[in-house]
Amino acid sequence: MATTVQSGFNEFHKKLTPTLKESEAAKNHRNSIKSALESKYGIWNFFRTGSFGNGTSIRGYSDVDYFANIPPSKMNTNSTYALREVREVLNNRFPQTGVSVRTPGVLVPFGTDASESTEVIPTTSLFDDNDNLIYKIADGSGGWMLSNPRKHIEYVNEINSKGNGKVKPLIRFIKAWKYYQNVPISSFYLEMRVAKYASSNFPIIYSWDIRNIFKSLLDTKLSSMQDPQGICGYIEPCSTEKKKEESLSKLSTAYSRAKNAKDAEDNDKIMDAFSWWHLLFNYEFPHYG
Repeated sequence: MATTVQSGFNEFHKKLTPTLKESEAAKNHRNSIKSALESKYGIWNFFRTGSFGNGTSIRGYSDVDYFANIPPSKMNTNSTYALREVREVLNNRFPQTGVSVRTPGVLVPFGTDASESTEVIPTTSLFDDNDNLIYKIADGSGGWMLSNPRKHIEYVNEINSKGNGKVKPLIRFIKAWKYYQNVPISSFYLEMRVAKYASSNFPIIYSWDIRNIFKSLLDTKLSSMQDPQGICGYIEPCSTEKKKEESLSKLSTAYSRAKNAKDAEDNDKIMDAFSWWHLLFNYEFPHYG
């Protein structure tokens, strides 16, 4: 029974959290994928990354990401061809799944839900000037860009700890809006933007901060974001200008609804607040009462 906005968000967060069944399903195909890649490339390392298992994935929507660290001598120097070659290897192993390239990775859909899909990101590794291990991943243009998912996870974990465990749920709420409203913004971009915002806006109050995050994204017009860990340069919000325009339009609607929800809450019109949150999250937000 949700009769306050805070309890509504608490209930909503439970709904967004992947079930144990999803978490177990995510592990099922790891060994067979790894085995196929080891046979072809003799990979150095194969580890899970991304939001799944890190407290920011969305039930039914977030797939499982793995970095496959391939020896440079066995990786095509052109990332476009490298992805095609990895796709061929995985398609031979899983011919009925519809393996496809989804830069910077290769997607293996084992079921209809995103949580049943695995994305394999082929990488090579190197050490930077500070002896930090970093990875090169496909940049979508045949070249490579730098990445270090573990550093980004550490960044989010640190801010979440300072925010008394409320930052990861906040990231989940913004991602839920993205998925429920089909907004073509990068999940990674949103995760880094929300974490950066949260780092200077403690304490976290969901209804307050969701509204302010939407306003911030609008005010900056979804500008490129400098990597807070200084690894991959700038993080882009969308893959094309057309998708950016669509995202800005949906952001404007989201901000209006979040503002109306917060205004209603401030005026003790809690049922009205729930109605606005329903609209914002495409009727996936819990019912009042």
